[in-house]
Amino acid sequence: MPDIPRPATSGPLRLRDFRLLLAGAAAGQLGAQVTLVALPLVAVLVLDAPAFQVGLLTAAETAAFLLVGLPAGAWVDRMRKLPLMIRADVVRALTMASIPVAAVTGVLTMAQLYVVALVTGVATVFFDIAHQSFLPQLLPKDQLVSGNGALETIRSSAQVAGPGIGGGLVQLLGAALAIVTDAAGYALSALFLWRIKQPESLPERRPDASLRRDIGEGLRFVCGHRLLRVIAVTTGLGNFFAAVLMATQSVFLVRVLGLVPGVVGLVLAASALGGLAGALCAGRLAARFGQARLIWLSPLVTGPFALLWPLSGHGAGAALFALGSGVVFFGVVVYNVAQVSFRQTVCPPRLLGRMNATLRFLMWGTLPLGALVGGALADAFGARVALVWCAAGFVAVPLPLLLSPLRRMRDLPATGPAEDPDADPSDSAGAPEPAALG
Repeated sequence: MPDIPRPATSGPLRLRDFRLLLAGAAAGQLGAQVTLVALPLVAVLVLDAPAFQVGLLTAAETAAFLLVGLPAGAWVDRMRKLPLMIRADVVRALTMASIPVAAVTGVLTMAQLYVVALVTGVATVFFDIAHQSFLPQLLPKDQLVSGNGALETIRSSAQVAGPGIGGGLVQLLGAALAIVTDAAGYALSALFLWRIKQPESLPERRPDASLRRDIGEGLRFVCGHRLLRVIAVTTGLGNFFAAVLMATQSVFLVRVLGLVPGVVGLVLAASALGGLAGALCAGRLAARFGQARLIWLSPLVTGPFALLWPLSGHGAGAALFALGSGVVFFGVVVYNVAQVSFRQTVCPPRLLGRMNATLRFLMWGTLPLGALVGGALADAFGARVALVWCAAGFVAVPLPLLLSPLRRMRDLPATGPAEDPDADPSDSAGAPEPAALG
């Protein structure tokens, strides 16, 4: 791939292709966040599904990370990333559009929701792996934190606006018709990505390459790196309990607290403000406290606020749910910006797809399990009890980090892929203060 020189001092927003990538992310994320509210409400309000079926729907959305997560990375490393993302967006747009069509014609069933969730999830696996592998082709290494911060800002902004819009659309149009927004968002995302002009050559394939060998190489790289191992364990644990939350929050807010769809959207939108604040602050916090320290400090400080979820009550008491989520998601986004930027820096370009896929398999593979557990707990003991277990889990999430070498570090080692991943990282604890990451 041709190497296009970029001024070291220019920010990522000066690059036209990066702005188009951001615009695509904004369109896709806004639609997805509307569906985050609308899809469970289709099951709860339109099809009157019990809590376990709502949990099963959440599991179907994320099952693809277990089913195709590892081979997807090997396939992505053999393909051009941009065309793959465009195709994934088109598949997601068409699949989501089938829900309002089925609702209007009176043939919508839970079985269709499961299929739509599964197909969309598979397309999302390929899109996300390609997206994280494509970003380092657009930006130099010293701008990856700023670039990831900008993408997290877009995602968090969509989390603020999307649920409120989604709740309002559900109340005005019905849950099924509100999903049209998601289909339109994916279509717009494909259009923005199609306009990106970054040159991208087809990755060279070694003569002895095989799917099994490629998957093994990605696994060995991740599992052989002590810092990536602990990040995988911690994020997998956090995602497990995040899935418990996703599987139970709609049931809790509608059936326990008695909120109407519009208010549900506002509660979820208010909670997402914390994620937006985290995206805006991540670079400055990394500069002040150190990127390594930020990885364990952010979940340690914010995790206990998850205890506010089961304490939420009727009326104004629902604000506790929003407050708890806002603080927790602040920590989640700060953690994500720090650890994703490190992953993109430490990995050689030819392994980016497999590294991201391996980590997604290990970290996101816990999502369907958490969703099933959350649905089962809510069905058996009630949604509030499920949230108690969920909150306790978030408090425990930083334990692997506190027991790892990261606790003794301030900054992450600036090791290239050729260096020994098991070299003692404590040598970097006294590294000079980094420049502001923006």
